Formats: sequence, structure tokens, C-alpha cells
Amino acid sequence: MVDDTSDTDEDGPLDRDDQEIGATVAGDDDALLGVLPHFYRGEVSQANSAQDRIDRTTDWAITLLAAVLSLVFSSRNMPAFLLLIGIFVLSIFLFYEVRRYRFYDHWRARVRFVQENVFANALEPVGVEHPAWREELSDDLRNPTFKVSTREALSRRIRRVYGLLFAVAGVGWTFKVTMFTPEQQWTEAAELPGLHGALVAVILGLFFAGVIAIGLWPGGREAKGEIHGVEPGDWKNE
Repeated sequence: MVDDTSDTDEDGPLDRDDQEIGATVAGDDDALLGVLPHFYRGEVSQANSAQDRIDRTTDWAITLLAAVLSLVFSSRNMPAFLLLIGIFVLSIFLFYEVRRYRFYDHWRARVRFVQENVFANALEPVGVEHPAWREELSDDLRNPTFKVSTREALSRRIRRVYGLLFAVAGVGWTFKVTMFTPEQQWTEAAELPGLHGALVAVILGLFFAGVIAIGLWPGGREAKGEIHGVEPGDWKNE
């Protein structure tokens, strides 16, 4: 029986020394300090890229709302339901942005983790926030997870941006079906095919009540951050 293991070892996968090259860095403080800045710059770049994607979504949402408002109020004959379509599309943008925000928070949390456990202690060595920070960061690199829940991300984007956009659209709809259509009853201006205007108003009111409830929903903070006087959340939601 022919033994082919020598050929396999020679031409096959990397040997153990090559596979464990990262472990040699862990045992050498100078090598580790040489690697960390590159890692940090990479995470900052990822966070900036994710932030740009969020900003683009927000810009499109604002542009859409401005376009719909301009169209609806350009003539008395323009129907009010165009604003309802605008609200629906804004909701789609919101859910896209929630997912993008969760990715952004993922990268941002890593950046802050390195800042508070490495750079802050380098400037003033009073101890680290997480004694096992290297193990925690290593685990997150091997098993990356979102640091913020969908509910919290949705609540934060509503409070920061979309609550105001929805409010502007809602006020615009109210003015359109009342003051800008004096020749009709508001219920006639608000009606949709098969739906009475009063029912449309009730549905819209329930929608805004849901938006307000989500935006103000109480709960423990999971997103990483210490700005605006808010207590910082956990580094990672296990």
C-alpha cells in the first residue's frame, strides 16, 4: 500500500506554523500593537461606509417627501391619497434603514470597544472597562452578531428622523383634505375607493399612534454609546 501523506503535506494545506501565525501575534505585545491600528482603521472605514449608506437612504426619503408634497399642493385637483402613498414608501425606506443602522451599530460598537479598552488606557492607564477585552473582541470577530435589536433600531430611527417625516406627511394630508379642498367635505376629499373618508382617517390615526408608541417604547438600551447623557449599553448582547 502506497503512502501519499508526504505529497499531501508538501503540496496541500498550510502547515500548523502557518495556520497559527495569528497566535504568535497574541503572545508578542509589540506585534499586537502593530496589528491593532490596522484593525482599528478597518473598523472605522466599515462604520463610515455603513453611515454613508444610512445617509443615502435618509436623503432619498426626504427627497421623496418633498416631491410628493410639491406635487399634491401644486393644484387643487391633485388627490390627497398621493400623500398616503408617500407615507407607505417612507415606511419601506424606514425598514431598509433599520437594517442598515444595525450594521452600522455593529461596526461602531467595535470601534468604541477598541477606543475605551486600548486607546483610553494608553492615554491614562487606570484600567480597562472589560478585563477580558481581547477574548470578547476575538469572540465577536469569530461570531459576529448585531449589538442592537430590530425594535430598538426602529425606535431610534423614528425618534431621530422618520417621526418628523411622518409628521410632516400627516400634517400635509390633513391640510389637503380640509383647507385646500373647501369645495368638498373633508370626508369626501379623504376617501379611497371602497373606503369612507372617516375610516381612512381612523386608519391613518392608528398608524401614527403605532409610530409614536414604537418611538417612545421604554426598554433597556442595547446600542453601544455614551452620548447625550444616556447610560452606555452592554458591549455585546449575548
